[in-house]
Amino acid sequence: MGFYWIKTNFLIKKIFSNYIWDKPNSENKIYLTFDDGPTPEITEWVLNQLEKYQAKATFFCIGKNIEANPSIFEKIIKKGHSIGNHTFNHLNGWKTTTKVYLENINRCEEIISENTFGIAPLVSKIFRPPYGKIKPLQTAKLKKAGYEIIMWDVLSADFDTSITPEKCLDNVISNIKPGSIVVFHDSVKAFKNLEYALPKTLEFINKNGFVYEIL
Repeated sequence: MGFYWIKTNFLIKKIFSNYIWDKPNSENKIYLTFDDGPTPEITEWVLNQLEKYQAKATFFCIGKNIEANPSIFEKIIKKGHSIGNHTFNHLNGWKTTTKVYLENINRCEEIISENTFGIAPLVSKIFRPPYGKIKPLQTAKLKKAGYEIIMWDVLSADFDTSITPEKCLDNVISNIKPGSIVVFHDSVKAFKNLEYALPKTLEFINKNGFVYEIL
């Protein structure tokens, strides 16, 4: 199991305050997000689950996956969810030059623009760095270009094949609070955990009076 933190602590949020980690509020709003799609069958399953629980979410999409699955991408938008940029090739910012990184993000933005079918209000200039890894200069350039950089408050760790689906669920429901930005992944790798944890998370959210909000 690689190193990561499930619950982002106060110190991390304070040190890296130029990123958005959560959105504290008094209306019980929470923010579900899904990274790495659109993915055949899996993203569609996620959309069905969200619809079943009358939930809205934000999908941080990979450009090449949009390009390969435009009809699934269209479904995300038509069902009222919002879209964010997750690079074209799922690049690790720490291992990529700023020039290449920004070009890759711009390529993803172009693909998003070409496939939004005239529903631009649901497409914000929001970006989530793959792996949460981004250099300070990359951050500065993106913010200058008008992007908000969205991190997370609660990580489900659904991508971690060494944890159980029950642990994945506990990662979320033990840590979620008003303002939390929760990360799931609509990917093949994550699906074993996601299939178990997402419906139970949605049920928990509804029973506990949280309100779904998009970024």
